[in-house]
Amino acid sequence: MLNFPSSYKPQLTPKVLVVDDSPHDLRLLIDMVSLNHIRMLVAFDGQDGLDKALLHQPDLILLDVNMPGMDGFATCRQLKAQQQTQSIPVIFLTAANDLSHRLQGLTVGGVDYISKPFSEQEVLARIRIHLDLSLNLRNASSELNRVARVDDADGGAVVERRRDVLVRSATTYLRQHLGQPPSPAELAHLIGTNEKRLNQAFHEQFGMPVYGWLREERMRQARKLLTTTDTAVASIGDYLGFSSPANFAKAFRERFGMSPSTLRQEWQQCQGEQA
Repeated sequence: MLNFPSSYKPQLTPKVLVVDDSPHDLRLLIDMVSLNHIRMLVAFDGQDGLDKALLHQPDLILLDVNMPGMDGFATCRQLKAQQQTQSIPVIFLTAANDLSHRLQGLTVGGVDYISKPFSEQEVLARIRIHLDLSLNLRNASSELNRVARVDDADGGAVVERRRDVLVRSATTYLRQHLGQPPSPAELAHLIGTNEKRLNQAFHEQFGMPVYGWLREERMRQARKLLTTTDTAVASIGDYLGFSSPANFAKAFRERFGMSPSTLRQEWQQCQGEQA
């Protein structure tokens, strides 16, 4: 049996959402927790998991990594990109045990891993640990989430919210990979959508396609680094993914009408005069 904190009350029975396309694994998990005062919710793919997470506001999500369509990593990115679900702890379920795989899950927002085949003691222990950590926070925010769900009842609001989620997911990922961004198709797959829909969302939000936004973001970051750090110009260009200092200087000059070095010199001169 799970041991909950002394503040736990029966009417606050925790809800755990399991997202897995394997009926066998789902049956095992349900059997493991059925006697531990937990309400189990089930989803069979990533999109179904997103919809049920928004609707039911579970206290914890067990999320399979390898699923057709939107995989577990893409699903987690979308969960973490919207206010209603970003605080729900996500434990990944996976048969892969290599370090890079686990690090990727932690990078996109997962809090833990459970390996397949399942150990009942491990499953229950990890669920207990993360429910204990999040229970108070989830109860405190439940009313805010209820209001948000009511607001989303309008169909237009739902469409707008989904667009915002896609845009936030994509921009967050691109900011983390400015130097080596994925292809448009790879980016769309990473966040669980398609290239056409993602570009449409960016046009609606910013008036430009995804990689138009990426060019602007690179220039914004370049200007910030040039005026707030002493990092060498060539290093800044390399960090932002330009193949050579010359290409960086050309792109910067086309955007701002001056070279990176000139901008830094003028900024430093201006700061010196103000001092």
